[in-house]
Amino acid sequence: MIQRPAEEEVQIGDQYYVVVNARASRRTKRILSHGDLFAVFDVSGDVPSAGLEDLGVFFHGTRHLDRLELYVNRELPHFLASHVTADNVELVTDLTNADVIVGEHVQIPRDTIAIRRVKTLAHDRLHERIELRNYYPEPVRCELLIRMHADFIDIFELRGITRPSRGTYATPVVASGRVGFAYRGCDGRERRTTVIATPALTSVSADGFVQAVELPAGGVWAVELTVECGLDGVASGRSRAFADARADRRESERSWSDGQARFVSSNEFLNDWIARSAADVAMLRSENGSPCIYAGIPWFATLFGRDSIIAALETLAFAPQIAAGTLRRLAALQGTEENAERDEQPGKIVHEMRDDEMAACGEVPFGRYYGSVDATPLFLVLAAAYVRRTDDLELATTLWPHLERALEWIDRYGDRDGDGFVEYARETPRGLVNQGWKDSHDAIFHADGQLATPPIALVEVQGYVYAARRGLADIARRLGKQDLANELRGRAAALKTRFHDAFWLEDEGFYAVALDAEKRPCKVVTSNPGHCLYTGIVPPEVARRVAARMMEDDLFCGWGVRTLSSHAPRYNPMSYHNGSVWPHDNALLAAGLRRYGAVAESLRIATALFDTSRCVEDARLPELFCGFDRQDYGTPVPYPVACRPQAWAAASAFLFVHAMLGVKFDVRRQLILFDRPQLPSWLHWLTIRNVTLGDASIDVQVSGAGRASSSVEVLRRDGDVHVLVRK
Repeated sequence: MIQRPAEEEVQIGDQYYVVVNARASRRTKRILSHGDLFAVFDVSGDVPSAGLEDLGVFFHGTRHLDRLELYVNRELPHFLASHVTADNVELVTDLTNADVIVGEHVQIPRDTIAIRRVKTLAHDRLHERIELRNYYPEPVRCELLIRMHADFIDIFELRGITRPSRGTYATPVVASGRVGFAYRGCDGRERRTTVIATPALTSVSADGFVQAVELPAGGVWAVELTVECGLDGVASGRSRAFADARADRRESERSWSDGQARFVSSNEFLNDWIARSAADVAMLRSENGSPCIYAGIPWFATLFGRDSIIAALETLAFAPQIAAGTLRRLAALQGTEENAERDEQPGKIVHEMRDDEMAACGEVPFGRYYGSVDATPLFLVLAAAYVRRTDDLELATTLWPHLERALEWIDRYGDRDGDGFVEYARETPRGLVNQGWKDSHDAIFHADGQLATPPIALVEVQGYVYAARRGLADIARRLGKQDLANELRGRAAALKTRFHDAFWLEDEGFYAVALDAEKRPCKVVTSNPGHCLYTGIVPPEVARRVAARMMEDDLFCGWGVRTLSSHAPRYNPMSYHNGSVWPHDNALLAAGLRRYGAVAESLRIATALFDTSRCVEDARLPELFCGFDRQDYGTPVPYPVACRPQAWAAASAFLFVHAMLGVKFDVRRQLILFDRPQLPSWLHWLTIRNVTLGDASIDVQVSGAGRASSSVEVLRRDGDVHVLVRK
């Protein structure tokens, strides 16, 4: 049992809190992921004895290895360099030996043996090739030691939740060239980890492998490790050699990216950001059934309704197949009954899916949890946006019963008191107290700092419902349901009027973040109303005031728009939701501003996040970062336990590009419209290849930095597709 330091036993109100490990916050990490398997290493490619750090090899929410360390001559090698390849397939680490001193003599000088470690994930396995190369002019003899351990810790334990009991560990099984670990959890399921060395190493124990290595001058020696992870005693698929596993992954990545748009521009930093974002979206995908995007690593490596939907919306223009897979997956998990323990009702879209031990045992309520108020209307928003983008009426027809049930949930369960607004209040005391995207326990409050009392009607959720009704009306009309289409449009128009009357704060020229149980507006300035611009519920006559307020210094910090005004009583730039900056939030704001013609403001936000991408490692935008003023800090300040990669942060790059170009699609007219495209001053041209419209596709180049309307040139046209540029 891992003993948690007393100062790390943290619980805040009703929140499921991620404990910050001080050592982890100082460590540079390297991440690989594929499906339900991911691995977090230190910069040298090791998993040092991890304890409560988020290091290790994880499978289905359980850590299958908490130690995997390489020693040469009983010393940790000296670190030279490491990187994850641009496609996220390999982690390459270069190391070298320390001095080997015998008596008063240096037997093997340091920097004599080059050590290269290359890792990849495939078929629920970690594959590693370790190569030693002798650059000394004489033969050398060294000892290779690989230490390993499997603690089978649940991801929620690492997040800070103390367990009442744990399962049973089996005695490790040692055989020629392999070590097997097993654990039977309190859920009755057996989890296995098997580490295999090829060729078999001479000395094997439960602690690892030892091998004496003879290297002639210029000689090379190599070994391959395979870490198999299994659930219920079974590792999926068959084991492969390292080269075959790597080739399989590369082919899988090529196949995934072939049907998507590709980008190149005059700005190398933008190229890096988009390439990394595309690779991260690909790395987070799950193809277990209909393909969709998992939320983020390490804490959210699973399906989240809201996160997956927003990532699909962000990528819709350039990779619509993500939306199709997301819709199918969420439809299959749609709520079917009233179940208070899961916050489930018929028609509701799932918030979070987990198959880890603690979820299965009910120690956390997230096995299949429905406690989000926004996932259901967003499901409808995505369905409508997908049909507009693709004209895929076949999928619309298949999904129609699910769309109807989601609409029924909004009317029957979402609007709890019949006032026309959708509210939330958790059904189980173990559920999330706040159920919008800002789900921290203290995220929704009044101007005096007092927490709002549920049921709570969030400002952005009303926008989602508005867009859902209008979008579903379009689908209904296409499917011949004209009466329903008329009804939905009428109800959307009525909601737009009621919304403005109830949420508008004239003194601020802005909208309240929420209405509490007594219908009192929470008069706090937040980023949430920006989502209302995205959905179109804001009346045009006040949109300019909303845009201007969004860009004032108390919200816009220079690196992006904060979640909360710095004037608010609970403001803290280092908090999760009360003053931080979230890339996906800013992407939706930029798209919303663009919708209402606030192009300068939209580009200012895009530029801020572009600048952020230049400052962070590998151009990988994190889930969030601290909201300190740019004028006081030379770089964005990291949030210690942010996920990197995170799906909707990675996907935000594509929504920023979409907003710059104002691109719209009309499959029935075979038309791609660029509506007043405008590039920022730092971007002279942008080429997009393989923009699809039905069976047709084009390559285009947009040029003209900083001009009121950029030019668009068609470089390639395949099929019946027309391009129109509106100046």
